[in-house]
Amino acid sequence: MKYRSILLFGAPGAGKGTQGRILGAIPHFFHCACGDVFRSLSADSQIGRTFLEYSHRGELLPDDLTVELWRQQIGHAVRSGRFCPKTDSLVLDGIPRCIHQAAMLRDTLAIHCIFHLHCPNPKKLVQRIQQRALRENRLDDAKLEVIEARLKTYERDTVPLLNFYGKDRIHLIDATQAPHEVLRDILQCLHTANKCCVLGL
Repeated sequence: MKYRSILLFGAPGAGKGTQGRILGAIPHFFHCACGDVFRSLSADSQIGRTFLEYSHRGELLPDDLTVELWRQQIGHAVRSGRFCPKTDSLVLDGIPRCIHQAAMLRDTLAIHCIFHLHCPNPKKLVQRIQQRALRENRLDDAKLEVIEARLKTYERDTVPLLNFYGKDRIHLIDATQAPHEVLRDILQCLHTANKCCVLGL
């Protein structure tokens, strides 16, 4: 079966992780952050070292490896009972990150809503990423050259996903708002979307 999914979309620093963690705390929502999957890898393992090499350059891990690791993580969540596909919505954060990954997951994900956390001010994104890096001890992310590389990768590889999925499922959210205001807008969109489904609209 395909997993009913909500995609949190936006540039690094837009607040996807914050909103994903909040939604994941609500019953019948399961948050899966691809970045958390990567950061949980042992630095002593080959895959862990590979991830660090790419991360330090501000680049994405190869698609095949990314999708395989994600599938393993979701499989563990299902087997442990943390994620029940029949009743839960999957909140995606950080995957898919490009059209190739989206195509690879076409038979796995049923994208219900896409929340585009939009922040038109690049300086604000840089500031957020640097603050998060210091707070979470991700010191490589605090380097300006790494941040700029990540933002360029996002524009080149990830932004085209908006056209891939089409406008019908996309909800534009102002990511410059306070987190509780962003959450309010997301929940309002979900409420409206669920109401339309019930009414068959």
